[in-house]
Amino acid sequence: MAHKGILIVVSGFSGSGKGTVMKRLLEKYDNYALSVSATTRQPREGEREGREYFFKTGEEFEKMIAKDELIEYAKYVNHYYGTPRAYVERQLASGRDVILEIEVQGARKIKEKIPDTLLLFVTPPSAKELRRRLTERGTETPEVIEERMSRAAKEAESMDQYDYCIVNDALEECVEHIHQIVQSEHQRCFRNLAFMDHIREELKGE
Repeated sequence: MAHKGILIVVSGFSGSGKGTVMKRLLEKYDNYALSVSATTRQPREGEREGREYFFKTGEEFEKMIAKDELIEYAKYVNHYYGTPRAYVERQLASGRDVILEIEVQGARKIKEKIPDTLLLFVTPPSAKELRRRLTERGTETPEVIEERMSRAAKEAESMDQYDYCIVNDALEECVEHIHQIVQSEHQRCFRNLAFMDHIREELKGE
């Protein structure tokens, strides 16, 4: 039975390991597509146009907003971030499950626009572990780590708005857990209305 892909929004604290989890999920299974966001922030070292982000000027981004070319967008630390509509719709129609890795406020907007979106929140097993991961990155100052911990405390208030809370303790277990959730979601009745109508019609003829 051919099926349409599921739109999956993944959020999580900075340092939760969500990026690593998504990368491993895409390596392990070929039915996922990672949506590439547009942003007005400058590329970081090693980032490439069209791979990590589509890098836009403020003017270009505002044109995309005006033309309704984004599923959602938000301003975060003085920069715009948004999800281009065309790529996502094309992948879903082809049957691939599309993953968006975005902030809590963006997740909320997408769920309002597209109610059958699957929302996943990735978290480490404890606040202590989150602090350890942020510290061991070695890329942030103590002040930035405190900012990220403070932001995590605010984001935690929205965790109950998600469909599933995913604890990222062991990477492979976490990846497999997410994959099983998505496979189960494909069997949900509301995602299979056309098939159910078809089998009802067949049964009437028996």
